[in-house]
Amino acid sequence: MKRLLIIAVVALLLSSAGMLYADEQGLSNPPEVAAAEQSQTAQPATEEAETTAADVQTNADFVWTLVAAFLVFFMQAGFAMVEAGFTRAKNTVNILMKNLMDMSMGAIAYWAIGFALMFGVTKTGWFGTTGFFLSDFAQDKDPWTLAFWMFQVVFAATAATIVSGAMAERTKFVAYLAYSVVISGLIYPVFGSWAWGSLYKGSGWLEGLGFIDFAGSTVVHSVGGWAALAGAIVLGPRLGKYVDGKVKAIPGHNIALGALGVFILWFGWYGFNPGSTTAATKDIALIAVNTTLAAAGGAVGAMMMSWIMFKKPEATMSLNGALAGLVGITAGCANVLPGGAVLIGIIAGIIVVLSVVFIDQVLKIDDPVGAISVHGVCGAWGTFAAGLFNAEGVTLKILGVQLIGIAAAFLWVFPTAFILFKLIKATIGLRVSAEEELEGLDVEEHGIEAYPDFQIHPSAKGLKL
Repeated sequence: MKRLLIIAVVALLLSSAGMLYADEQGLSNPPEVAAAEQSQTAQPATEEAETTAADVQTNADFVWTLVAAFLVFFMQAGFAMVEAGFTRAKNTVNILMKNLMDMSMGAIAYWAIGFALMFGVTKTGWFGTTGFFLSDFAQDKDPWTLAFWMFQVVFAATAATIVSGAMAERTKFVAYLAYSVVISGLIYPVFGSWAWGSLYKGSGWLEGLGFIDFAGSTVVHSVGGWAALAGAIVLGPRLGKYVDGKVKAIPGHNIALGALGVFILWFGWYGFNPGSTTAATKDIALIAVNTTLAAAGGAVGAMMMSWIMFKKPEATMSLNGALAGLVGITAGCANVLPGGAVLIGIIAGIIVVLSVVFIDQVLKIDDPVGAISVHGVCGAWGTFAAGLFNAEGVTLKILGVQLIGIAAAFLWVFPTAFILFKLIKATIGLRVSAEEELEGLDVEEHGIEAYPDFQIHPSAKGLKL
C-alpha cells in the first residue's frame, strides 16, 4: 500500500513538471486549440489596426484642410503687398486697412449668413436655407463643420479683397466696409451655392449640369473681378488719370513690395488649389504641379507680350502674368495634364496684357492694379479652359456648360454689385472728396502716414544739387 502511494505521488509530480515544461515551450494546447486561440487574439488586433488607419486618414484630412486654409489666409498679406506696391505711397495705410477688414468683417458676415447661403440645405438649388451662425455645428457637434468652414471663409475673403485693388486710392473707407460685408455675406455665397453647394449640405443647379470649377476660377476670381468692374465704373477714375482724352500712367510707389506680394500669393495658391481636395490624398501632387506650371507660363506669356507691345519686358505686366496663370489654372487644376497647364498659363499671360491695355485705354476704366483683367477676365478664360483641356476628353456639351457658368457668374454678380455701389453712392457716399484724394487717404481717412520719414515734397521736385 505504501508502495502504491509512493508511485502515485511520483506520477503526479512528473505530470506537473511536464505541464510546466509544455507551458514554457508553448505546447500546452493541441495545434487546433492553439490556432483557435491565436485567431481569437488576432481578430481584435486586426480590427484595431483598421480603425487606427481610418483615424489616421481622417486626422490627416483635417490637418491638410486646415493647413491649406492657413495658406489661403496668408494670401491676404499678398494682396495687401500687391495693392500697396502698385499704388501711391500716400494711400498705403488705407490699402492695408482694407485688406485687414476684408478678413475681419468678411469672416463675421460669412459666419452669420454667407456659409448658410452657400452650403445650407436647399430644395431649389439656388441658395441654402440652414446653418446660419454655424448652427449646424451646434446641432451635430461634427468637427468637420468647423474645418470646412475655416477653409471656405478664407475663400470668401479672397473674393472680397479682389475688389479693393480696382477701387484703390479714391474710395471712402466706410463704403468699403459696407460693400465688403455684402460681397462676403451675399453675392459670393449665392453663386458659390450654384457651383459648390454639394460639397457640404447643399446642391446647386450649376453643378448639376456638370460645371467644372475645382478651386474657383469663376466662383472666387471672376466673382471678385466682375464686382470690381462694377465698382470701378460707378466710382470713376482717379484724378489726373484721363486728361483731354489722353491716358496718364500713375505708377506704383514700390514695385519690390508688389513683387513680394506676387510671390506670397503664388505660395498661398498651394493651399488654394491643392487644398480644395479637402483630403490628404495623392491627387495633391498633380494639382500642385499644374499650379506651378501655369503660374510660370503666365509670367512668361505676359513678359513676351509686353516685350512685343512696349519694346521692354515690363515688370508689372509680368508679375500680373504670374497671377493670371494662377487664376487661369484654378478651375482645371485637377482635371488637366501638365502640358495643358502650361498652355493655359501662357494664354492667360497674353490675355491679361491685352485686357489691361483694353480696359485702361479703350474703355477708360481705371483699375490701378489690373484686378479686373487678372481675376475677372482670366478667371473666365480659366473656366473655359478647364473644359477645353479636360484630360478625359472635350465635348460641345462640356464647353457649353462652362460657358453657361461663366455667363451666370457675370449676370448675377455685375448687376447686383452695380446696384449695390449705386445705393452706397446715394446714401453714405462712395468716393472721397477731391481734396482728400489729392492729400492721400492715409492722412484723411486714418490720420497716419505709412512713410512719415520719407516724404517727397512737390517743392523739391526737379531741383538740381
